[in-house]
Amino acid sequence: MDFNEKVMFHIGLTPEQGAEYAILTGDPGRVESIARLLDEPAFLASKREYTSWSGQISGRRVLVISHGIGGPSTAICVEELARCGVSTMIRVGTCGGMAIDVCGGDLVISNAAIRQEGTSQEYLPLPFPAVSDFGVTSALAAAARQTGQKVHIGVVQCKDSFYGQHRPEDSPVSYQLKNQWQAYIQGGCLASEMESAALFITAAARGIRAGCILHVIWNQEREAAGLPNTPVHDTSKAATAAVNAIKLLIKESEQL
Repeated sequence: MDFNEKVMFHIGLTPEQGAEYAILTGDPGRVESIARLLDEPAFLASKREYTSWSGQISGRRVLVISHGIGGPSTAICVEELARCGVSTMIRVGTCGGMAIDVCGGDLVISNAAIRQEGTSQEYLPLPFPAVSDFGVTSALAAAARQTGQKVHIGVVQCKDSFYGQHRPEDSPVSYQLKNQWQAYIQGGCLASEMESAALFITAAARGIRAGCILHVIWNQEREAAGLPNTPVHDTSKAATAAVNAIKLLIKESEQL
């Protein structure tokens, strides 16, 4: 296929519309609300699952773009943003808690992801760890603590099947899914989501920085244990933390 490098094939942006920083989120419906946290927000494009806006943080141009559900669409987004000059990316996503003390409304900052998905294996072999950039993660941790929400930092599970998590008994490989789930919990895994491994590994393969902050919607382990488990759907604190983390990263870059 002959790709037009002037317009990215999937996200519909040109390199001239690029930026150094980008905030990524799964749902196209969340892009505008995140962009409105920036100065001078402006709609850019909408193509397939990719809706994009631009704005300014501390005088620097920043993109906000949706990456859809799962690894393949996330990797495509990372690839094409890299071609538009983005060198630092932060994913603002949602997750379900796994550790018993992770509650709805909490924030989880992923410093590593379990590679229980397929996309990342087409970039780097499985022994290569899916880890976030330390500098981006540190900025996210500092910014998240300013929100007043409870913050957890650690490993998340990244999988390809939503219903493999929520209805594993319906799967012919339910024994495998259930056993792995319990093993991950015993190893201290905080939460489950579907994009961080693809983000971290694609970013590593392309030489760019990536971080991930997740809003916890609920925790099925708390439900199973009979503990309070009120779902929380407002993701604004995670988005605010991502914006403020970029402010910290910009400030740090200007002091070098």
